[in-house]
Amino acid sequence: MLFTYRDRPSTEPVAMAKRPRLNPMPLTRARVAVAAAFLAQGLVLLSLTTRLPEFQDEWGLSDVSLSLVLLMMILLAGAGSVVAEALAKRRDSALLLRTGLLLVALAVPVICVAPSTVVFVAGVGAYGLALGVVDASTNMQAVALEHRYERPILPSFHGAWTLGGVLGAALTLLTADLPLPAAAVFGVVPLAVAFGAFLPRDHGPTELAVEVAVPWRPIVLVGTAMVLFYMVDTAVQTWGPLFLDHTFSTPERYVSLSALGYLLASGVVRIAGDTLVRRYGAVLVLRAGSLLGAAALAVVVFSTSWQLAVVGFSLLGAGVAVVAPLSFSAAARIAGGEGFDPAVRQARVDAVIARFNQFNYAGALLGSVLTGLIGADSLRVGFAVPMILVLGIIPLAPAFAARRGSSGYSVTPAGGSDSKTPTV
Repeated sequence: MLFTYRDRPSTEPVAMAKRPRLNPMPLTRARVAVAAAFLAQGLVLLSLTTRLPEFQDEWGLSDVSLSLVLLMMILLAGAGSVVAEALAKRRDSALLLRTGLLLVALAVPVICVAPSTVVFVAGVGAYGLALGVVDASTNMQAVALEHRYERPILPSFHGAWTLGGVLGAALTLLTADLPLPAAAVFGVVPLAVAFGAFLPRDHGPTELAVEVAVPWRPIVLVGTAMVLFYMVDTAVQTWGPLFLDHTFSTPERYVSLSALGYLLASGVVRIAGDTLVRRYGAVLVLRAGSLLGAAALAVVVFSTSWQLAVVGFSLLGAGVAVVAPLSFSAAARIAGGEGFDPAVRQARVDAVIARFNQFNYAGALLGSVLTGLIGADSLRVGFAVPMILVLGIIPLAPAFAARRGSSGYSVTPAGGSDSKTPTV
């Protein structure tokens, strides 16, 4: 099955595409700029999700009502990613990223100081749309930069997102006694980052004159693993604080520890992820992480105290940390292909990354909505679902093995675990 990307049908040769405008910005500065965008996204998201018990109390929302609000947010995030895909054909991904961050900066204060439920829901909707645009465009920037580095660097980019999440959860913990409107100040972070300098795409808007077919089957295999990851990830970030709040007599200021422990462990592994993948290969890292993730969720489901549940959430973060960055990296490698004009290649990768980002929201739907609905009577039951499904990453891991002789870098160590794994 092929995904066809077509900018403008024509019989003109590929050579008619505009040549890439290479970015003169030093790679280190570009890497810091892109990492700042990931950090801002994580900080805002976690500063909001760790306050869900407060939002729920403020507006008198049941678990089912909250699930529906989250469903709306995720659907709009998916729409935002589709918008990014459409605009990426003609617009610089840096411009898309700035636009998304500015919309986030506007939505956060609306959510936090809303005078009514209707305004609150509208703010969540605007944030969801911006979330999709930022998710897609940050990963467009990241894979373009990874291609220039010619080695795995996406785990550390996602580590910056995790660091932002840690900061967001920690700030929730430190400001638990402040009124809810005080959280509106976090909208300043994406506003500040939006005016920073980002790595432009490797080309300007292109006049593509070819129809490019992308091998969709291997991308779907990688995407399925990402669905399973985001199912777990969103379940923790959305329902983890509520799990501690509803299941145990947890002091209100400590409910954010579910997400904080998860993110701290995830951040440590992601920062080390570039080295781990180069040394052991993606397949072995993913399989071991999946087993650890299932065991960690078992600790959560059968926990006898909130402290033990926090330990389980933390172990889970270590287990599944690198699934998302390796998914985007693998999808970009598959989509990039060989023999294309660089401008065509980058436009092709950008379009596929934006569409690939939809797997993110499929997993988020499972994690936030399904966990809440199944766990309406008991969130222990809700977390039992991802405990089982996360094991599905094990048979999907071979799809992440780097092809020998493929374009881009190889993440497979000589004689390592990926070297004998059949590719798709």
